Amino acid sequence: MDAYEILRYAALDGRPSVLATVIGVEGHSYRKTGAAMLLLQDGGELGGISPGCLESDLRERVDSLLATGETELLSYNMEPEEDAMWGEAIGCGGKLLILLEPLAGELAAHLRFAYEANEAGRTVSFIRKKANGRIQYAVKALEEDGTGAPEAGEWLFEQRFAPRARLILFGAGEDMDPVFRLATRIGFKVAVADWRSRLLTADRFPGAELAAGGVPSIVRELGIGSRDYLLVCGHQLQRDREMLEAVLPLSPAYVGVMGSRKRIRMLFDGLEKPSFVHAPVGLDIGSDGPEEIAVSIAAELIAVRQSRARNRTPGGNSREGNGNLFGGGHELENGATQAVPGACSW
Repeated sequence: MDAYEILRYAALDGRPSVLATVIGVEGHSYRKTGAAMLLLQDGGELGGISPGCLESDLRERVDSLLATGETELLSYNMEPEEDAMWGEAIGCGGKLLILLEPLAGELAAHLRFAYEANEAGRTVSFIRKKANGRIQYAVKALEEDGTGAPEAGEWLFEQRFAPRARLILFGAGEDMDPVFRLATRIGFKVAVADWRSRLLTADRFPGAELAAGGVPSIVRELGIGSRDYLLVCGHQLQRDREMLEAVLPLSPAYVGVMGSRKRIRMLFDGLEKPSFVHAPVGLDIGSDGPEEIAVSIAAELIAVRQSRARNRTPGGNSREGNGNLFGGGHELENGATQAVPGACSW
């Protein structure tokens, strides 16, 4: 969710803020390379890059960076020793390289372009280049399979921004309320479809795409395709079967089916069950009740999304340029911070 919310903020809000991006990691860390957050001038935050170990230190730098317009590179050593006691840092782990950039000018313009491309269904590569001691930015459209990115060279860092995956909930029973909330929070664009229009309200599903009607009209209206994730949860055997018959030939990215194993055998009687079908839906965590079942479904959605991203994008979702990003400075003591103003001078 962080990347989408940050891009959306850059495109639609624009209040003074500083972008903090993890551009290098050694060892175990709370967030991976490419994680980012916004530190707002008014004290607010959007996203997070640690469980609270770093944010207060980063926040102290916001006003000066906004005043000067400069970038700053920070190196944190959060590796705990047996007797190390460095305040809130205990438990964070790893060595982190964090780039701080005022969200303005060229950076804001390129993030706005990336947001607009994502909203139009295109994946882009966002590139930071080192040039004359400064950072220059570029956005390049990628093919659907993630190819077309620049080769590693004289650039500092590259991130992939992909459109949010869409999760379609077929069936708007009360058990879908926690699924909707969790799916939205973990970064899915959610659509809700049901033959009972009275269940589809903006108050109940804020921000969701809503589609009412029979299966053929729902499939047509939503334009269900190979990138979509679908949860079949109508709790009516005939309607769920009709939806499966309609969408299985479309080979969505994911189809999850609610119900017992006996019910699923009945649903798939005479139908092939492709590898993208997960039935029963959700990871087997012994869940009981709507909230716990929603957690198991959300976990499975994350696992499938991450697997698809790894297979689609060589090198993952973000890449550093040539060389060891930690190689330019001296070894830091546990919990220590090394700051490099200007970022590209290191």
